[in-house]
Amino acid sequence: MRLKPEEVAAIKEAAAETFGETAVVRLFGSRVDDSERGGDIDLHIEVDDVADEGRARGKFEDRLFQQIDPQKVDVVLTIRGGTPRGFERIAYRDGIVL
Repeated sequence: MRLKPEEVAAIKEAAAETFGETAVVRLFGSRVDDSERGGDIDLHIEVDDVADEGRARGKFEDRLFQQIDPQKVDVVLTIRGGTPRGFERIAYRDGIVL
């Protein structure tokens, strides 16, 4: 996994503050593979519910970038209990829970 320990801690903290303590965060995509280079941070966040997805994403990124340098982060939000679609299936299959 190509994330620094402080980046992992910041991601987990920002997710808990934004989506609640029950949020599950998975890293997926190129950052999972130690042999790769570069790439954005692909995150899958499983939550109980979210009233305004766009606002929640912005709040999450604001909190995250208060702790780490701003960079390209893609967030896939999943409401717990729903049927996984597209990237959600990839994240469940290949992702690493942070």
